[in-house]
Amino acid sequence: MKKDKLPSRHVSLGPESAPHRSYYYAMGMTEKDIKQPFVGVATCWNEAAPCNISLSRQAQSVKEGVIKKYGTPREFTTISVTDGIAMGHEGMKSSLVSRDVIADSIEVTIRGHCYDGLVGIAGCDKSLPGIMMSMLRLNIPSVFLYGGSILPGVYKKKEITVQDVFEAVGKYAAHQISETELKQIEKVACPSAGSCGGQFTANTMACVSEAIGLALPGSTSTPAPFESRDKFALEAGKVVMELINKQLKPRDIVTKKSLENAARIVACSGGSTNAALHIPALANEIGIDFSLFDVAEIFKNTPYIADLKPGGRYLAKDLYEIGGVPILMKALLEGGYLHEDCMTVTGRTIGENLSNIKFSTTNQKIIYSTTNPITETGGVVGLKGNLAPDGAIVKIAGMKSLYFEGIARCFNCEEDAFEAVRKKDYNEGDVIIIRYEGPKGGPGMREMLATTAAIYGQGMGEKVALITDGRFSGATRGFCVGHVGPEAALGGPIGLIKNGDKILIDAQKGIISCDLSIEELASRKKKWKIKETEFASGALWKYSQLVGPAKDGAVTHPGGKYEKKNYSDI
Repeated sequence: MKKDKLPSRHVSLGPESAPHRSYYYAMGMTEKDIKQPFVGVATCWNEAAPCNISLSRQAQSVKEGVIKKYGTPREFTTISVTDGIAMGHEGMKSSLVSRDVIADSIEVTIRGHCYDGLVGIAGCDKSLPGIMMSMLRLNIPSVFLYGGSILPGVYKKKEITVQDVFEAVGKYAAHQISETELKQIEKVACPSAGSCGGQFTANTMACVSEAIGLALPGSTSTPAPFESRDKFALEAGKVVMELINKQLKPRDIVTKKSLENAARIVACSGGSTNAALHIPALANEIGIDFSLFDVAEIFKNTPYIADLKPGGRYLAKDLYEIGGVPILMKALLEGGYLHEDCMTVTGRTIGENLSNIKFSTTNQKIIYSTTNPITETGGVVGLKGNLAPDGAIVKIAGMKSLYFEGIARCFNCEEDAFEAVRKKDYNEGDVIIIRYEGPKGGPGMREMLATTAAIYGQGMGEKVALITDGRFSGATRGFCVGHVGPEAALGGPIGLIKNGDKILIDAQKGIISCDLSIEELASRKKKWKIKETEFASGALWKYSQLVGPAKDGAVTHPGGKYEKKNYSDI
């Protein structure tokens, strides 16, 4: 393949590239290697958590696939902040920040070394959208590869996940289990490499990667420890070379219709509310307007058909055993809920990829037909009202009631709320408000799984509600409303609520409101003072200065709409 029009020509062709080539020879590359297209193989491999520890092995198979198709792979790593370990303390402020650091670091690595293609391998939650954002930003031929899900743990003959460990903390605080039993649960919940096993954020965004067309069909469902994952990695390496040859790029694949497909698969699977941040962030990279409200509209019109945890009964491994994400997509397609003409990295459309996939409800209990769904409305719902003029979001998958009225109990940080929950210092009917945890005010828009899981573990999951300008883990369940905007740090109504105010949440009608008049809210706004942040320097300060509102994806740069020159055109 001639590379005289590819980016790597700047660092490998002609006499002026002699200094660059000397570096390649120092790494054992041959003249043949240097004359071939360069493919960046980016992973989030690290020893922070099980999500990432299998990624280096899979990268080797990707590189083998690239070599087989006469390309030269160049492996590099980026960071990953693991939510399960960052959860429940100040470390969670780094989680959403890591998404943009991942995208930025891949961008600058590719730009600096003039790579022609990219295969990105992700494990933990934010690494999936972070890598996909970089692909859309750079717009070089790219293939996304998910590292795979963890296997379920087993305790007392029941399959468990890390969600059960978080909820066990609440049970321990409520004196329902002993410390010995808590320790037994923690030791068996996570038995292998891989990302959290339910339809939490990682597996939700893995489904998105297939629905949006950047991942190979069926590649996201195979559990991380299975060596059969390596065949997908090998194929990803081969496919990226075909994409380079055809110059089929991410922006040829990801369109508004693709984004709608992505939102559909989140809704139908009861996926993580975090997708309502990440899908708009992907849209921003290519200059498409696709906000929380666009996502919520699709959620409202999509049936909930996948009985997956945390709202349902089954895990990612169970979905894999019935055929994986293509089965879910086929069910949507047969119901008329997917745009089948969208292009994918295979060079074929969604419809063509799914043409030989058979969906049946007779031999499996995980995926329902769209004509006989678990519920008529998607597993995630958008809300709006005088408490959240810029919108909010709630996961309703598995919830018994979609309506809640209660009394506000306000906290200005998660730690204070968690301490009250730990001491059981709250009442049935309370609406726990956790504010100043938004993208700017946190900074970093922390997840509240430690608090929500403790509430659920105490048996209060259906008896109280929780509202925050922060966000929730994909493992969160219960009446939990996140992404409330404008956030408290910007003077949003959530920052004006006082203890004792009456709050209403109606997930059926899409309403979130307080019983305060326009005049009363305006009066309180005049007396409101900006809460001073403790972060006056460093990465978190920088993030707080750049980040936009949650409704637009909490992005940190203007995006494709303002782009004047794209990397792939150099």
